[in-house]
Amino acid sequence: MTHWLIAPILIPLLGGILQVFMGYAPISLRRTLAITCTVLMLAATIVLLILASDGSYRVYAFGNWQPPFGIVLVLDRLAALMLVLTSALGLFCHIYASGGADEGNRQFHALFMFQLMGLNMAFMTGDLFNLFVAFEVLLIASYGLLMHGGGTARTVPGLHYVTLNLVGSSLFLIAVGMIYSVTGTLNMADLAVKIPQISGKNLNLVKAGGMMLLVVFSLKAAVLPLCFWLPKAYARATAPVAALFAVMTKVGIYAIIRIYPLIFGEGAGELANLGMDWLFPLALITLSMGVIGALGAENLKTLVAWQVIISVGTLLAPVALGSVAGLSAALFYLVSTTWTVAALFLVSELVASQRGAAADTIVIAPRMHHRTFLSVLFFIGAVSAAGLPPLSGFFGKLLILQSVAPGAEMAWLWGVVLVGGFLTLIAYSRAGSMVFWWNVDGHLETPEPMNNRVAVSTGMLTCLTILIVFLAGPLSDFTRATAEQVYDNQGYIHILETPMHTPENASPGEVN
Repeated sequence: MTHWLIAPILIPLLGGILQVFMGYAPISLRRTLAITCTVLMLAATIVLLILASDGSYRVYAFGNWQPPFGIVLVLDRLAALMLVLTSALGLFCHIYASGGADEGNRQFHALFMFQLMGLNMAFMTGDLFNLFVAFEVLLIASYGLLMHGGGTARTVPGLHYVTLNLVGSSLFLIAVGMIYSVTGTLNMADLAVKIPQISGKNLNLVKAGGMMLLVVFSLKAAVLPLCFWLPKAYARATAPVAALFAVMTKVGIYAIIRIYPLIFGEGAGELANLGMDWLFPLALITLSMGVIGALGAENLKTLVAWQVIISVGTLLAPVALGSVAGLSAALFYLVSTTWTVAALFLVSELVASQRGAAADTIVIAPRMHHRTFLSVLFFIGAVSAAGLPPLSGFFGKLLILQSVAPGAEMAWLWGVVLVGGFLTLIAYSRAGSMVFWWNVDGHLETPEPMNNRVAVSTGMLTCLTILIVFLAGPLSDFTRATAEQVYDNQGYIHILETPMHTPENASPGEVN
């Protein structure tokens, strides 16, 4: 079963390569191949989730080269959760794109598959340099996807996005070089062993490298003041691309969760909890900035783009507290907000297609076509995003509020999250009432009929928010176990140091 670990990378890689050579094939054939590959990837990640649920670490060593020298993939509960989250999102986005959004670029599906490959590789890699490689793979694919459709409306924000990420990649490489120059390794488990032993002049060099990594991950996650590139870039992208990008900021958050408790955690000596004192206030300020942006949004896609920033701040605040309860709550909220925001991007595009010249602008216009269907989908997404019962966003925020101990941090967290949630509700109420409720007399040009694939994929992705409510108990138990596994880094260190020295009943690369 160890060879299953490479499936989430191998499937989109092969699918992307085939798409490159099928660039001039009929679009129906390319769509069939893309959706088939995404379904297979989702099935493979579900298998990995079942395997990881027993609490074991599983390692895939390429070429049987053992760490810290070889390239390894690592499967645990956190990686499995992110893989399933991304694969499910990728499937619905691919189905939506096959409704017509993929036209005009014969390599759209190839870029989409390479993007998924980069995401999955980032979630499974066991060393910092291959995390950098994964970032580059997913970023290069995202550059092409962001420009899909052309026009200055996408080109200018796309150039900003490319420039900032190139700067971030340069900082990433410099930080990795600084850490390697002192430790002689980039294997995460090996770093967790060697970092506590560093002292003297080398300490400041590693500290600088660690802080630079935090800046890079904050840029990827869109933490203030590194978040202003996001609203325009996401709002101008096509709907399935923007929806897939809902998980892009979570890669930065994942990197923080994976690296800092392991390498710069409580056992890191003088570098323990590196940067976490800065992360908590920055998270709250990011949340506040996202709310302000949402209140001033002029159209639905911009509103949803600011919601991404709100979710980033909401996620990082409990993560920065460094507790099992906080991380568990953040992971629950991460699943909910990623699917919710993605669904809202798709809904916003459908609204734009049914309102004529008004598109998704938050103005009063003639009554749109399919108003009931679209208003229900928007209502479900808005209620979950604002954190109102009975949908999953409420449970996520409730767990976050319950995760903090009494004190100053509790006062700040409760105050910002509750006030931010109230103002977010106002932003969505304003948008929903003007777009769906208030109408003026006038002629609305007849839109194109709504494609069944587009409608079904949007509805099913929206329904995942409701599904989380019914699975709240098991999901909460899983995220709790995941958080405990993340903070118990001795297990991670052991399996990566001796992946082939396993218990008698364990398969190669598996340790309980």
